[in-house]
Amino acid sequence: MDSSIKIGTRASKLALWQANWVQSALNEKFPDQKVVLITIKTKGDKILDVPLAKVGGKGLFVKEIEQALLEGRIDMAVHSMKDMPAEIPEGLCIGAIPQREDSADVLISKDGLAFSELKRGAVIGTSSLRRAAQLRHARPDIVIEPLRGNLDTRLKKLQTEDLDAIVLAAAGIRRLSLEHHITEYLQADIMLPAVGQGALCIEMRRKDPTIGPMLAALDHMNSRAVVIGERAFLNRLGGSCQVPIAGHGKIRADTFSLTGLVADVDGSRIIKASLSGPADGTETIGVQLAEQLIARGADRILDKLQTMESVTDES
Repeated sequence: MDSSIKIGTRASKLALWQANWVQSALNEKFPDQKVVLITIKTKGDKILDVPLAKVGGKGLFVKEIEQALLEGRIDMAVHSMKDMPAEIPEGLCIGAIPQREDSADVLISKDGLAFSELKRGAVIGTSSLRRAAQLRHARPDIVIEPLRGNLDTRLKKLQTEDLDAIVLAAAGIRRLSLEHHITEYLQADIMLPAVGQGALCIEMRRKDPTIGPMLAALDHMNSRAVVIGERAFLNRLGGSCQVPIAGHGKIRADTFSLTGLVADVDGSRIIKASLSGPADGTETIGVQLAEQLIARGADRILDKLQTMESVTDES
């Protein structure tokens, strides 16, 4: 009988790096246990010519892997936390959140120009509604061009297509040792990161007596507390689909501080606020911050987006 532990992962270079990192960490802590990788192609990997928001949003990168986990074909799954919908399927849970990488977004420009230095009408590639809204808010003259594909593909498109710059997550660039491409780390007042950005999610079947203790050894308490707070914010806003929601938290001296925003797709309006409280109450603070934004009109922005999506689906 095969006693190996099977890790499910997407097959992109970055996803494999992340899964290999988890495999190595498990091998180090449990040297007698064989751990293998199982690659799974998701809908998000197959549909590359349509913006994510039009074909189902975040869950496109995790559903097939979660199904394999529920069916017992794999024992755990490694995802980028920012790809995880707010709600996790019944029977599954987050087994571990290892120490988080840099959560920032970075600008990579063709001519090495910073965001403020780009020419008027510059074309920036991104398929993230969150990034597009914040870029447009900071500079309404910017033109956004949809950009899909894995990290290598997007870097190549910067050189081969009519783009002046692209925006990517710093974590992926750093994990693949591609920092030399970075032109500028975008500050949070211009580009607030996605919820969970820079963190890994190792998903497992709930109450698995073998996998649970193994993943507990990889869990990073501070990273988990922060990400759980961010995800509570996302969940209260109903952020299971691809919408312009951003949230970033940090813990310092036993205090959790969280900043979140909801934006119109065109960047014309951004509702943004921050909230702080005890580090042992990150989930509560996330919900409270979301409710503050809702009281200021965030629900109307989200309702409008959902109406636009339903019209698009019917046409």
